[in-house]
Amino acid sequence: MIREVIHCYGHENIKATHKSTLEITKEDFLTPRGDCIICIKADKALRDLSDEFKRALKSGKRIRIRIIVDDLVDEIIASGDERLTFENDVSMVIRKSTYIDGRTLAVKADKAAKDIDRRIVEKLKNPNQKAVIELIIDDDPA
Repeated sequence: MIREVIHCYGHENIKATHKSTLEITKEDFLTPRGDCIICIKADKALRDLSDEFKRALKSGKRIRIRIIVDDLVDEIIASGDERLTFENDVSMVIRKSTYIDGRTLAVKADKAAKDIDRRIVEKLKNPNQKAVIELIIDDDPA
């Protein structure tokens, strides 16, 4: 198993209503238009992930994304893709589609921002709320 842990925070403008994507960003602000963002002030972006992690995702392995806020946990399953570049140094985007750009972490996700447990989203509207995002690649192939 290969695992990355990201720490981030909520923001009063968190809406998490986007139908096809979900984003985590290092930015320390969020405009009301950022409806796919679930947390800000992340301590990692795509470029910060380990080479081992990036290689596994580029080989098409499945990824589990766990969003942990206090005692609440939600989980997303998505896939890696050989076209991933991991070049962005500010954010990471999980997509339901197969579209890939420099901000894409994973594709073919089973959830987007709008599908996240609404109790988690409500907590993340508090700027002082901490969240932990676990990115887990199991050794079994996609």
